[in-house]
Amino acid sequence: MPTCLLGIDVSTTATKALLMDEQGRVIAVDATEYPFETPRPLWSEQDPGLFWNGTVRSIRKVLEQSQVDPAHIAAVGRTGQMHGLTLLDARGDPLRPCIMWNDQRMAAECATISERVGKERVLQLTGNPVLPGFSASKILWVRKNEPAVYRRVAHLLLPKDYARYRLTNEFVSDVSDSSGTALFDVGKRQWSDEMLQALEIPRTWLPEVTESAVVSAKISAGAANATGLIEGTPVVGGGGDQAAQAVGTGIVHEGIASVTLGTSGVLFAQSDTFRVGNCSAY
Repeated sequence: MPTCLLGIDVSTTATKALLMDEQGRVIAVDATEYPFETPRPLWSEQDPGLFWNGTVRSIRKVLEQSQVDPAHIAAVGRTGQMHGLTLLDARGDPLRPCIMWNDQRMAAECATISERVGKERVLQLTGNPVLPGFSASKILWVRKNEPAVYRRVAHLLLPKDYARYRLTNEFVSDVSDSSGTALFDVGKRQWSDEMLQALEIPRTWLPEVTESAVVSAKISAGAANATGLIEGTPVVGGGGDQAAQAVGTGIVHEGIASVTLGTSGVLFAQSDTFRVGNCSAY
């Protein structure tokens, strides 16, 4: 049986799994749909358990459809919705629903960040102005409005990285997804000490960051039992959904652009003088 690769996408409305062979031919696809909540105007939240349950179900479905021996899966790749804030306690359990990328409640927190760090300095460090959807402003909102939750925070993860944590027991992210948090130094491709110090966010809360193509962790025994995968299967860093799509459609060379119309609308383009998109490192 040929070697296969498994891709998992934790998106806004579903978690998808795709199994393909080494030539890129699709063998099986499955999607587990789920809702998100809008408990108040401008709010958008999701239960992190949906990311994990969707991952387990979709993996099992593609294995069932394909009848592929999991031992022939060489690696697992990950993409997912960007910017979402998943807060965990010291045991790794979610403290509240994930505050999603399309949540718009953080206007005041964005202004605070720009004032503390300076608008130009934020752009120099992170490659983006601070927007309400980005993770940094959400952390400040939780600190102000949910102090009991904030006091218990031990880890913060992006949605796809929470599912990776459940698959591997490792706290890891990648450069593309991390660049959409407003806490990442894009030039140095690492967390920005300057942003973290200015916003008084502990560095210990943040995951390790790897390049997208690097093996970041391996499937744990517990996840192998839940999904049907083989313990020790490599899991690569992966990327934010839009960054992964840009690479997949060739937006790594000058003169090519793509437009995405889905749960969000995104224009991605690159030239020798500018790049447009919703992430800045990939």
